Amino acid sequence: MAGGKSTPKKDNKMKVSGGQHVKTGKILCRTVDTYKAGKNVLGRGCLYAAVDGTIAFTRKKTPKGSVRTFINVLPAK
Repeated sequence: MAGGKSTPKKDNKMKVSGGQHVKTGKILCRTVDTYKAGKNVLGRGCLYAAVDGTIAFTRKKTPKGSVRTFINVLPAK
């Protein structure tokens, strides 16, 4: 547990869902290793939007056979 407390931290998770509109700089995900930065997304541990747009998720298979989920921001027109 974090900081010797009896409950786990609740701020480390997804902050947005698919199809949601976001602005530049909005935090999309915090310290979740299952999601990777896709198009128009910056950061490593804390992913955030690089442009205004709509959230979309894609899944791709790596050469080793595991599947990765990428968070993308589709630019607003």
